[in-house]
Amino acid sequence: MALIHLKCFRAWTSRVRACRPLLTGGRVVHHVGPERGPLCHYGSSALQRACSVTGVQGTVRRNHHVALGSPPSSTMGTGNLHGEAGNHFRSNSKQTEEQQLLKALDNCQSYEEIFRFVNSLESLTDTTVAAVFQRLCDVDVEDGRPKHAEDLAEDAVFQSLCFQLERESPNLSDAGLVNSLSSLIKLRVDPWSTLVVRLLSESRERLSKGQLSIRDSCVLAEGLLDLEGPDCAMLEHIMDQVQSTNLEDWTSDEMVMVYRILQLGVGKRGKYQDLLNKMNHFTVSQVSKFSPKLTSAVLNALVVLDQTQAIPLVIKFCKYSIRHIPSFTDDEIIHVLEAFIHFGHNDPLFTEALERHVAKHAFAMHPKVVSKVMQYCRRKRILSKTIFNAVAESFIYNADGFTTTQIAEQIIPFGQLNYLPPCAPSLFRKLERVLSTRFAQFQSHVLLSLLHSCTLVERYPLNFLAKVFSPYFLQQLQAEGPGLTRSVLSQLTQLFLTVTMECPSYEGPKLLPKYRVKSFLMAGHSLESPVDTHFYFQVKAGLIDLLGARMYFASHVLTPNCYTIDIEIKLDEEGLVLPAVQYDEVSHRIALCIDDQKRFCINSHNLLGKEAIKRRHLKLVGYEVVQIPFFEFELLESQTDIVDYLHKKIFPNSYRLSW
Repeated sequence: MALIHLKCFRAWTSRVRACRPLLTGGRVVHHVGPERGPLCHYGSSALQRACSVTGVQGTVRRNHHVALGSPPSSTMGTGNLHGEAGNHFRSNSKQTEEQQLLKALDNCQSYEEIFRFVNSLESLTDTTVAAVFQRLCDVDVEDGRPKHAEDLAEDAVFQSLCFQLERESPNLSDAGLVNSLSSLIKLRVDPWSTLVVRLLSESRERLSKGQLSIRDSCVLAEGLLDLEGPDCAMLEHIMDQVQSTNLEDWTSDEMVMVYRILQLGVGKRGKYQDLLNKMNHFTVSQVSKFSPKLTSAVLNALVVLDQTQAIPLVIKFCKYSIRHIPSFTDDEIIHVLEAFIHFGHNDPLFTEALERHVAKHAFAMHPKVVSKVMQYCRRKRILSKTIFNAVAESFIYNADGFTTTQIAEQIIPFGQLNYLPPCAPSLFRKLERVLSTRFAQFQSHVLLSLLHSCTLVERYPLNFLAKVFSPYFLQQLQAEGPGLTRSVLSQLTQLFLTVTMECPSYEGPKLLPKYRVKSFLMAGHSLESPVDTHFYFQVKAGLIDLLGARMYFASHVLTPNCYTIDIEIKLDEEGLVLPAVQYDEVSHRIALCIDDQKRFCINSHNLLGKEAIKRRHLKLVGYEVVQIPFFEFELLESQTDIVDYLHKKIFPNSYRLSW
């Protein structure tokens, strides 16, 4: 362990400011002179040469101790970083004191507060200095880049800490060394400065000696990934050492750190898959030891690494996530839900726990979390009235603060799962007001999906259709990714079909024929669910027995309004069944909808929105719609039962003769 004494560096830093800045905002500075070698080899840098010119020496013998809380002296000096002989095992009081310092550091919310706090101290351990750099990353880095790099580079305390680390890098503890290096890389310190080069060189030396622990190796690997990317040669050395250790000896923290560096790029293109397989298999038995934070981190890594073979681990994490739901942070619960969406898993007990949490905290939850919860429900076809009602109430009061994407993500599931909450009138009035004031802010594809979903639950956006069917909006759709795909054209067609059939008063612009599709049934994302083959053949066999021959019904019939009927039966004026190929004397048509589980919300008898609108439109064009739901059909035990059931469903008022 090394101890840093903080002295007055006012005069020293005034000269160092004449040197080139440490922070480069992510740009690599190209020095004038011979071609540079690898980062891990260090020589004379521009910083050394500049400091020599200004008279700042590598070592200054005079020390000026600053009493705790005293004002800084104007006398020039440097603070020494020197080893504490025999102090590798500090007393409990020192450990407690350091923990208190770290806790106070976590309360600093800006780099000014951090440096004021550091400047008030007489000394810091190198571990605490690393924590200072990490806290600077936490409060001053946005989207991977420092927000105030120039101000940070000019701060005297920051410069003094960097100078001391550079001088005494061999005296740093392993944790202090790699944590400081990783944080300085995140802060975009010049990778060719003497400071970073020396820390890299020292890290490489300790790594080659096998001195670094799993934890320290992973911290170093994360810094190298940020600095040089996954092709850095040192990363292979790190992974070789990681794989040479006994996986069963790893702590849960270390396991997560290895998952993380694999996730960040070391494990790309299936590299180290054998290691991942071992980790996935071993972690199944360790899940109960993982905290909410670690649980979320592993699930996020499994998604990024696409570990589709790790389903048993995902299921186990889902089981144990139930107890953690109230403890997850916003980002953590988002990662958990993304994992369950990605791997196609859901659990009724998890849903119940999620319901309790959302019902209690919906008004206070971050909108991005609410949006992810609704996405999870939509993708898994989970119609939770508890969640949907709470989200609807929250939307009415909080929607003005949502982004346009969050608005769409929270409303679209109501249409797709075919559910209107008790507060539906207020909900859609609020949505209409938001659309009226922020229409131009919506991306065209997002807006189309939002308006289309409203029509699924018979909420018609008549005030906005003139803009949607305008050439300008259609050009926007074509210009934005993914463009006018078959799915987009289907949404436009069904939106136009809906207002034409269900809103006779609509007299606005029409959708040009070139933007209309002829069938809503297509591979992949479709506005209709294809019939289940096994279910269809069971019904088909029963109909042949009922009607006497296959010729009396047609399958997969495309209607003029773009829908595909599973089975169509034609009747004459007297109610007699006609051959499917006959077109004359047809007085009545029956559409059989063979509805398997995919056409309903999960564990529910509630039809999906796309199926409900299909039935409405078939009725409007004259079909008698007969539903054959799976939950009724699966109760039938024999072929006789099937025939009797079909007879009662299709011809409830007629007496069946034996063929």
